[in-house]
Amino acid sequence: MANERLREALLRNGLDISHVADRTGVDPKTVERWITKGRVPYPKHRHTIASMVRETENYLWPNAIAPDRRAEIAESEVLKVYPHRNLVPADLWAKLLANTSERVDVLVLAGLFLAEDPSFVKTIKQKASEGIPVRMLFGDPYAPEAVKRSGEERLAAGTVGARIQNALALIEPLASTDGVEVRFHLTTLYNSVFRFDEEMVVNMHVYGCPGAYAPAMHLRRLPSGDLFETYMTSFEHVWAGATQADFDFSGSRA
Repeated sequence: MANERLREALLRNGLDISHVADRTGVDPKTVERWITKGRVPYPKHRHTIASMVRETENYLWPNAIAPDRRAEIAESEVLKVYPHRNLVPADLWAKLLANTSERVDVLVLAGLFLAEDPSFVKTIKQKASEGIPVRMLFGDPYAPEAVKRSGEERLAAGTVGARIQNALALIEPLASTDGVEVRFHLTTLYNSVFRFDEEMVVNMHVYGCPGAYAPAMHLRRLPSGDLFETYMTSFEHVWAGATQADFDFSGSRA
């Protein structure tokens, strides 16, 4: 059976059989069999190809890696676990954003702690001017989900909606910045995701606990891992169902 995922990934990246053959050092006919007959390359070749097309090995060859090995790789993707998000060092956030050269993706309810950083908007504008795409997802401050989340975090009614509005007011200059897309989502959100190229911070939300006091993980993507990819898949699902952000806070849209 043909490997359509591999075929599509190569086409999407403007690559053909000769490119893969040159990089892996194998005969072009071997590469053709990987695509048309679904043959599975050796691990070293899988790693090379996954890097070339910016996909995980698990996506391109779902059954190539044994479950126990996948679990080991997932552990290697975790650089550090913080018991509370507010213990993630401020200089780590700054370093991750400053070193970004390919993409920034942010999925939050409010993310006020980032918006309140005086350098955040300035750095995002700079990255966008360099051609780096930035996608930002915030909760709709007027949606029932935001109201529900205030109760789930044992906060005063309307707290989450107000925090979202405060964050949006601070990042409003980005709304008209080329290369920056800001959308509203309608989820109560299981995890906040902050992706900077191949590194990510995931803030796991805990019922009855504000996000700042919930755990966070610092991840780095590995070609043969799928932990990083799991959270990016979640981001894409939310992004697909989100709508353009409305920065008019004059009143409820209900």
